[in-house]
Amino acid sequence: MPGNASTVFATYRSLTTGKRASVRSGIAHTWLSIGFGPLLTLAIMSGCASTPRHAHPSMHPRRHHAATERTQHPIGATPVLDLSITSDLETLIPALADKRVVLIGETHDRFDHHLTQLEIIRGLHAIHPQIAIGMEAFQRPFQRHLDDYVAGELSERELLRETEYYQRWRFDFRLYEPILRYAREQRLPLIALNLPAELTRKVGRQGIDGLTDEERTEIPEEIDRSDSAYQSRLEEIFDQHPQRDRQSFDHFLEVQLLWDEGMAERAADYLESHPEHAMVILAGSGHLAYGSGIPSRLVRRIPVSTAIVLNDWEGELGPEIADFVLLPQRRDLPAAGKIGAFLKEDEGKLEILSCTSGSACEKVGLKAGDRIVSIDDEPVTGMADLKLVMWNKSPGDRIRLEILRKGWLSGPRLLTREVMLQ
Repeated sequence: MPGNASTVFATYRSLTTGKRASVRSGIAHTWLSIGFGPLLTLAIMSGCASTPRHAHPSMHPRRHHAATERTQHPIGATPVLDLSITSDLETLIPALADKRVVLIGETHDRFDHHLTQLEIIRGLHAIHPQIAIGMEAFQRPFQRHLDDYVAGELSERELLRETEYYQRWRFDFRLYEPILRYAREQRLPLIALNLPAELTRKVGRQGIDGLTDEERTEIPEEIDRSDSAYQSRLEEIFDQHPQRDRQSFDHFLEVQLLWDEGMAERAADYLESHPEHAMVILAGSGHLAYGSGIPSRLVRRIPVSTAIVLNDWEGELGPEIADFVLLPQRRDLPAAGKIGAFLKEDEGKLEILSCTSGSACEKVGLKAGDRIVSIDDEPVTGMADLKLVMWNKSPGDRIRLEILRKGWLSGPRLLTREVMLQ
């Protein structure tokens, strides 16, 4: 295997418009390089015709059953990967350019996944000046704050506070910051796709039937439950966790359906009201794989051309999972500045449990029981506030830490410490 071919794998299906395409022996074998490692294309050795992946669902009699069907082909028809032919990202972007919607999967905490998303956005934006970015990471009620951020009216910290990012999404914002900053620099619309967490949490506990009439107005009217393969894959995931009763799975399934239908509905509404725009959708790979999460529910609402690009795939590999699957070389975020303390959040208070050995916490004399009141004059009442203040701090940065220390005789004392982060 040449170079570091194992670091990036891509599945490429023949893409057609409105016609059935033959995928014959030796077709579709191309290497692509995206700057983070090579990208390999699957060569499907088959004489069978295949349906264009992302036409309207009525044109896809096999879409909802692709994962469960197992056609018996002769051993001689076994798919083969050709690892010997390489090219670069310039080959991938034109293959996506004629699609109105490109859906790019992610594992939320993988920095390299977000870097590939950004590179694809850059490439497509060079072709389509009017392109929007739909994001699972933000919830619908906070759309106006994304608009204000793109308009330059909010800083990153203000955006995080106004969208309640660290209460609702919680992943390190630095993972997404390059994408959001590019959107602001280029004035690209950022679209909050996700439903409010309050709704999905309640459905997880009580099911859709537990929602009030008012709450029901916030979820999609149309929820397609006909995809048996979709449900089977979710049952496999559910069964990997401690066994619960059937009602628990039904509620779990309804949450997944709400997520996928809700994000598809929001994207479709935007595309319908902005016919001049293309869109890139950034969501967890599980919402995109096999086309049965967001993609099929999107094209059921609005018949747009789409392509699915996944970052990595740990399950069974086959041409039905996506149009492209990337395995970029892993890249970690730069080290974040740390206080070096174990913390306890309780009833609007953030308390130090202990300092790690040799940490900044230990060096400035912080103790178990100290309550963090503020950092750089920003009030801190819990982990979300702490992350909000600390999101862009690096080792060597200094912060002003205000703590409340208990006193047995004198009562609580307010103390200030200058801390150099490690």
